[in-house]
Amino acid sequence: MIVSAVMGFSCGLPLLLTISVLQAWMKKQGVDLTVIGIFSLVGLPYTLKFLWAPVFDRFTLPFLGRRKGWLVTAQVLLILSICTLGFTKPAKAPFMVAFVALLVTFFSASQDIVVDAYRREDLTDNELGLGSSMYIYGYRIGMLLASGGGLIMADHIPFSMVYIILGLCLIPEVVVSCLTPEPANIPGKPTSISEAVIEPLKEYFSRQGAVYILIFILLYKIGDSMAGAMTTPFYLDIGFSMSEIGTIVKLFGFWATLGGTFAGGVIMLKLGINKSLWIFGFLQAVSTAGFALLAVTGHSIAMLAAVIAFENIASGMGTAAYAAFMAAMTDKRFTATQYALLTSLMGIPRVMASAPTGYLAKLFGWENFFLFCTFAALPGMLLLFKCAPWNKPHNSTQYRA
Repeated sequence: MIVSAVMGFSCGLPLLLTISVLQAWMKKQGVDLTVIGIFSLVGLPYTLKFLWAPVFDRFTLPFLGRRKGWLVTAQVLLILSICTLGFTKPAKAPFMVAFVALLVTFFSASQDIVVDAYRREDLTDNELGLGSSMYIYGYRIGMLLASGGGLIMADHIPFSMVYIILGLCLIPEVVVSCLTPEPANIPGKPTSISEAVIEPLKEYFSRQGAVYILIFILLYKIGDSMAGAMTTPFYLDIGFSMSEIGTIVKLFGFWATLGGTFAGGVIMLKLGINKSLWIFGFLQAVSTAGFALLAVTGHSIAMLAAVIAFENIASGMGTAAYAAFMAAMTDKRFTATQYALLTSLMGIPRVMASAPTGYLAKLFGWENFFLFCTFAALPGMLLLFKCAPWNKPHNSTQYRA
């Protein structure tokens, strides 16, 4: 469980270094808001990682084992790319910033693939729920350090030093990856690259309702993701300082998210996954509308804290149910490929749908932009009728052919 938390930290820390921290850096350097929005495209590797995930299922590096060898390699390259990003110049050389940021997201996505596969293979089915919660806790701590800590540090030291410091924070994770045991070999693993590519897809799409499930995963958090892509420029635009953002939005929001994740797990025990997806999805949409209210209120610490608490609690609950829904969807023989396929779809809204958010914010204004994001959640909610009916208990075997 400790290893799950540490690996979660290692996966959570790089994510916001190419989103909110980079957005703040670019905003301070005077980069246009539309360009900042387009920079969301550097997160494409998170949505396309299923394309190279079969390599991790098929091949084993000549050191540390099938999972650990790839994990340590990805982590070392990730540290180097994060530190390199700190030496780029957002205002003078945006294309170089985009290239290095793309390297960060590629190695980060590769790490995610192997960590997800490791956790699924190393933990028993009974341990998977707690292990996933520990992973989410570690992930949120990593995000807190990167965004909250990074923004606070950036008020006192150059952004270049911020990226170097945060990159070096991943060194202990490399040590843990070297020391933790390699998961036991899974019978029936792919013996050729074609088998590693075709068999996971063939097995998944042989299931009942497979396409509907993919579309649901794609759309369930799209409104939440679109709103989240523009929150940092929004806070700065209505007068909050980076220290206020780092302290209230990130630190206060962090504990609210952990509380929401824990509450989501408890509620799911009582209500089941299906009903939880309905309730948490509705709360996510309402919490997004809270940003529209903040846009009207303006610079108010109390209102900011209230909106962030509600949004992060709802997001934590939604993430817990989301992860639980996907956990049963993978076959252990093809863990890396199938899990990467599902989580890639989960990441598409954060990248593709977030790319035009800067333009939309300028076009609509902040209040109408966040209302638009609220209504963007409706298609995913409607798919719950097909994928998670309210009165039908969730059963992972119901999707098998």
